[in-house]
Amino acid sequence: MIQDIAALAEQARKAQHIWAGYSYSERARRIQKAGRSLAEKRDKIIDIIHRENGKLAVDSFATEVIPALMAVPYYIKAGKRLCKTHAIRGGNILMSYKQSRMVYKPWGVVGIISPWNFPFAIPFSEVIMALLAGNAVILKTASLTPGAGRIIAEILEAANLPEGLFVNVELPGKEAGPAFINSGIDKLFFTGSTNTGKELMAMAARRLLPLTLELGGADAAIVRSDADIDRAVSGIIWAGFSNGGQSCGGVQRVFVHCDIYDEFLEKLKQKVMALRPGTDSSTDVSVDESCDLGPLISMKAKKEFRTQIEACLADGAEIVVQSKMFVTTDGNTASSLTASSLTANSLEDDSLFAPAMVLTGIKPGMPIMDDEIFGPVISVMPFKDDMEAVSLANASPYALTGSVWSRNKRQAQKLAALVNAGSVMINDHLMSHGLAQTPWGGFGASGLGRTHGEAGFREMLKAQVIINDILPGAKREPWWQPYSHKIYRGLSALSDLLSGSPLKRIRALPAVIKFFLITWKKDGIQR
Repeated sequence: MIQDIAALAEQARKAQHIWAGYSYSERARRIQKAGRSLAEKRDKIIDIIHRENGKLAVDSFATEVIPALMAVPYYIKAGKRLCKTHAIRGGNILMSYKQSRMVYKPWGVVGIISPWNFPFAIPFSEVIMALLAGNAVILKTASLTPGAGRIIAEILEAANLPEGLFVNVELPGKEAGPAFINSGIDKLFFTGSTNTGKELMAMAARRLLPLTLELGGADAAIVRSDADIDRAVSGIIWAGFSNGGQSCGGVQRVFVHCDIYDEFLEKLKQKVMALRPGTDSSTDVSVDESCDLGPLISMKAKKEFRTQIEACLADGAEIVVQSKMFVTTDGNTASSLTASSLTANSLEDDSLFAPAMVLTGIKPGMPIMDDEIFGPVISVMPFKDDMEAVSLANASPYALTGSVWSRNKRQAQKLAALVNAGSVMINDHLMSHGLAQTPWGGFGASGLGRTHGEAGFREMLKAQVIINDILPGAKREPWWQPYSHKIYRGLSALSDLLSGSPLKRIRALPAVIKFFLITWKKDGIQR
C-alpha cells in the first residue's frame, strides 16, 4: 500500500505541474463549477453522512453542507489575493535600496487525512484551499465514513481537473500515516486524535515533512453572572450534544458563576430532559428531522465513553440529569431514568445511542476535566470570580476552542483573551469551524498550525522572499571582505546611529556616510 500511495504521489506531481501553470482565474473558474455541483448534491451528501456517521439531518445540513457552501466563494475570492506576490515594507531607511517581495508557491502534493466526526466539511474545505493554491491532493477519509471521500471526488469531477491531480484513497487508518509520510508528499494535513498526531509528528520528523495537525479538545464554557441564562443553556446544549457529543470543538466543561449556578442548572435539567432522541438504528435514514440526539459512531466508541463516565462517577461525580434514551424501531420511546438511578448502567444496552448527561461534583483528575470525551456529556461547576473561571478553563492540556457567555461585551472580550484556546466565542460555541474566514486550530495537545481563513489558506503555500538590490553602480557592500579596522569603526558608527543617544547619532552620521561610500569602490578600502 505504501508503494501504491507513492505511485499516486508521483502521478499527482505530474498533474500538479500542469495545474500550477494555470492562472489563478482558471483554477478558480473550475473550482466554482465544483461549488455548483456541491449545491446540486446537498441531499445526497446529507444522506451519505447520516448512513455512515449517524449524524442527524439538521446537524448534517447545518455543520457540514452549509459551511462547505460558504467556503467555496470565500476561498475563491480570498485566494486570489493570498496567492499574489506583494512587496514587503522596508524596516530601516539605511537599507531602503534592498527591496523585498513575498512570493507564494504551492507545496506540490498535499496529503489530507480526515476524521469521521465531520467527514465531509473538514476535508472539503482543505481540498478546495489546496487546489486553489495550485497543489495536487491525495485525500484519505476515515474508514468509518468512506462515502464522504467518494462524494468529494464526485463533486470535483465537475471541475475537470488534470488526471491524477486529486485522488481519493481508501486504506486502514493505521496504514495511512506511514503510507502518506513515506510516499514523497510535500505536506500532510491531519485531523484526529492527539495520540495519533504525536505519532505522525515523530514519523514526519525523519524527513522534516511539514505537518498541520488539528487534534483533540475538551472545551470550556464560562458563564458569567450577567449572562443571558436561557441563551447560555440552549447554546451549551447544542454545542455539547449535537453530533452525539462527538465534536472536538464541542462544550465539555461548563463553569457557571455561583450567583446564577442553581438557576442555570435547573434550566439545563429541564432542557436536557426535553431533548428528543433518534431511533436506535444508526443506519435508519428515515429518522425524523425533528430529532435532537443522534447515535455514537460505534460500539467501541460507546464502550470507551462508558469507561470514562464510570471513572468520573467512581471519583465522586454525579449524573444530575439525563435525557431519554432513544426511540425504539417499533416507535416507542425508552423511558428516562429517575434521579436515584442515574448511573452508567444506562450505557449498557446494545444500541449506539447514549443519553445526554450532565455531571456535577467535578474535580481535577477526572476524565471530564483532563481528557477528551467523545459522547453526549457536559460537566457543570460553580466559580466565584472571573480569574477563577479562567484558571479552571485553562487547567487542561487541550486548548482548541472555548466560549464566554455574558451580556457585557467589553468584559467578555477581556475574559476571552485570557482563555488559552485557539478560538474563543462570545455567547456561542462550536460554530467557529463553520466560518470559512476564521482560522481553526489550537495550542498544546490540540495541535499545530491552522486550517480555514487566511491563515489556513497560507498553510497551503510555501512563502519565498526575493530581495532585489536597486542601488545603481554599486560594486560591493561595505561589510564584505577584505575586512579591516576601518570597516569595524564604520560598523561601530552605524551602531551608534541606530541605537545611540541623539548626540551620538549626530556625531556618527558623517562616519556612516563615509562607510557606505565604500559601496562604489571596486576594491574596497585599504586595511
